[in-house]
Amino acid sequence: MIADSPNFGVAHWWLGVSLREKHKYQQAIQEWKTNAQMDGDKNDAEITAALEAGFRSGGWPGALRKGIEVRLAQRKAKAGYVSPFQIAQYYADLGDKDHAFECLNTAYQERDIWLTSLPTEPRIDSLRSDPRYAELVRKIGFLH
Repeated sequence: MIADSPNFGVAHWWLGVSLREKHKYQQAIQEWKTNAQMDGDKNDAEITAALEAGFRSGGWPGALRKGIEVRLAQRKAKAGYVSPFQIAQYYADLGDKDHAFECLNTAYQERDIWLTSLPTEPRIDSLRSDPRYAELVRKIGFLH
């Protein structure tokens, strides 16, 4: 897709997602940075800069912590819509289940569109055995 349309930013975003799943974090961040530059999205530019800085200082866990910090600040500043589901993914990646479920419940209350990916999102896998996951799935109305 990128070879056919190199200026299609969202293709870079999805390539970054794929690279993240392969644990190629530095390359993933670069693809997300390219997407943010192409789209001109200030929030995405800010998050990718934070992920990049965090990765340099503390690897992927450092990137996630910086990502959480920036996303929470963006939410507080009401800088456009910042998905609590996406913040939950960062927490889940870090193994912080309590904060992940806190964000997932906020996502449920806000009717966050990203919740539609809950049943298939691999970054949420670590939460599936927790009873809070089954309760959330039940509240949303997904079959479990």
